[in-house]
Amino acid sequence: MIIAVGADHGGFEYKEAIKDHLIKQGYQVIDVGTHSKESVHYPLFGIAVGKQIRDHKADLGVVVCTSGEGITIAANKVKGVRAGIGYDDVVSAKLREHNNGNVIGFGQAQMKLEDVLRRVDIFLNAKFEGGRHQTRVDIIENYQD
Repeated sequence: MIIAVGADHGGFEYKEAIKDHLIKQGYQVIDVGTHSKESVHYPLFGIAVGKQIRDHKADLGVVVCTSGEGITIAANKVKGVRAGIGYDDVVSAKLREHNNGNVIGFGQAQMKLEDVLRRVDIFLNAKFEGGRHQTRVDIIENYQD
C-alpha cells in the first residue's frame, strides 16, 4: 500500500514521525512536503496529497497542520478525496468503514503524537463496509453544484 503524507510548518514534526512510523511498518510513502518548519501555505500540501489519491499514485493519505482543519478542507477540494479529521479512535475507524475515507487529517497542536500514530494505524487497518454506506458515498461522489 502506498501512503501520501503532507503537512505545513505547523504539522511538519508529526508528518515526519508519521512517515517514519509508516516506513517501519513496510508502507511505501510519498512525502509531498513541507520539508521544514519554515512558514508555508497549508492548502498546497493538502491539495498535493489529494492529487496523489486522485491520480492513483497513492492509495491513502495523511495530512497534518496545526489544527487539522485547514489542510483537511484543502484535501477535500480534490475530486474523489474523502478526508476527515481523526479526532478520536472510533472516528478514525468510521472514516474508512462508513465513508470510504481515503485521507485522514490531524492537528499537531491539538493531539498527542502517540494518539495520532495509533489513529493512523486504526485508519489504515479499517475496511469499508459498503452496503448502505456505498449509497451515501455515491451521493457524495456524484454531487455536482
